[in-house]
Amino acid sequence: MGLYWGESEFKYAELLKQASWVSARLIQQFGVRPGDRVGIWLKNRPEFVPAVFGILGAGAVMVPINNFLKAAEVSYILADAGIDVLITEAELAAFVPALQGDRPGLRIFSVESFFSEPEDGTWEYGVNLRAEADLAVIIYTSGTTGKPKGAMLSHGNLLHNVESCRIVLETVDQDRMAVVLPLFHSYMLTVGMFLPLLVGGTMVLVKSLNQQRQIIQELCLRQATMLPAIPPLYRALASSPVPLKLPFRICISGSAPLPLQVLNDFESKYGIPLIEGYGLSEASPVVAKNPIHGRRKAGSIGIPIPHVEMSIQDEEGQLLASGVVGEICVRGGNVMQGYWNHPEETARAFRGQWLLTGDVGYRDEEGYYFITDRKKDMLLVNGNNVYPREIEEVIYQFPGVKEVAVIGLPDVRRGEQPVAYVAAMEGQTLQEEPILQYVKERMADYKNPKRILFLPALPRNAMGKILKTELRKIVTDL
Repeated sequence: MGLYWGESEFKYAELLKQASWVSARLIQQFGVRPGDRVGIWLKNRPEFVPAVFGILGAGAVMVPINNFLKAAEVSYILADAGIDVLITEAELAAFVPALQGDRPGLRIFSVESFFSEPEDGTWEYGVNLRAEADLAVIIYTSGTTGKPKGAMLSHGNLLHNVESCRIVLETVDQDRMAVVLPLFHSYMLTVGMFLPLLVGGTMVLVKSLNQQRQIIQELCLRQATMLPAIPPLYRALASSPVPLKLPFRICISGSAPLPLQVLNDFESKYGIPLIEGYGLSEASPVVAKNPIHGRRKAGSIGIPIPHVEMSIQDEEGQLLASGVVGEICVRGGNVMQGYWNHPEETARAFRGQWLLTGDVGYRDEEGYYFITDRKKDMLLVNGNNVYPREIEEVIYQFPGVKEVAVIGLPDVRRGEQPVAYVAAMEGQTLQEEPILQYVKERMADYKNPKRILFLPALPRNAMGKILKTELRKIVTDL
């Protein structure tokens, strides 16, 4: 079919025509040449598709930019990537003067002009063919620590990952992919856009993002069959007082850890497989998923997807046995070429062909992988390694807890002490002492949080990841 957007429908032929027109404009009007970086700063909308393929068709490198960023943050990416042409929209136009002030000569290509091409066809332009090794996309990491870095993904990286996802998700031309997450994110580019287009399926691009009820109504109306989403949406569906009649054959959770309670409640209520997976932008981005058929393990990120290898390694690069905690490492055709303009960061990210993910976990006897935490988030309490997620999973089980995140508070005597931030469910009132006692009864003493701090909601980035850097600032101020 192509793409659904509210009541509108766009066929493949129309999307291809628009992409060709965008390529021609980029080349003829903006002077874009193969290898030039072109930014996309858009909210989710149909024009996102021809913008992507228009840039790639011109032989240029696409740089999708988080539309939740402020002008200064966008200016950093424009400068770092060397972007002189930015595809954007009227809703973000207020930021353009500041961007052009920071980067003189920046030229704006407005998507509002996309459907105003001349009828004589003089704009038509053939695709500028590229090799698999050529750079296709620069994805900037979320920047939860330090300045964002641009992961360089080649055409071959993307093709490799999309094909692996096609196999593991059994995607066919009858599938309708729900797109509720931002398309600037690497996961939605690969799974939300490239995958359905590869198989001749359909994108259901959700127009209403303000209310979860409206999102579900749109997906039901268009009979979406696959839903990639983040834990908060599944938490809302799992806690719905009345089970809804959902059309999905499979639901996929990623971007942030899925609490075991949410997974169990969702599947028992709807009977739809909720598949937890794992990936990172540096790997195009999908690395592992629980299988659709066969055993799925709650709390596990699953097994490596086809044509991707994973291992658990220690600090010296030695492969670790099953059950031993170490760093999760990845290699395969999906792994990035490196970080744009950051050779030292690139060198630190690799050990031979292995990409060092920075995530800590283990592999069980059956080859399923489990994440215990981010390497940088691991706490050292009295010489003991403490993984915040382990504490978080216990607190999630306390009645009335909606969200929880654990960080480390520097302690002169003990090194660090865990501190937990908790947000309560609507209408619930929580107190510190009962939660502390609840954890104390279930975990070793050195893992017990020193404090429970309450917030109305935990700070998150656009993809739903909790911003622990913001929480560390709060506890430092306290």
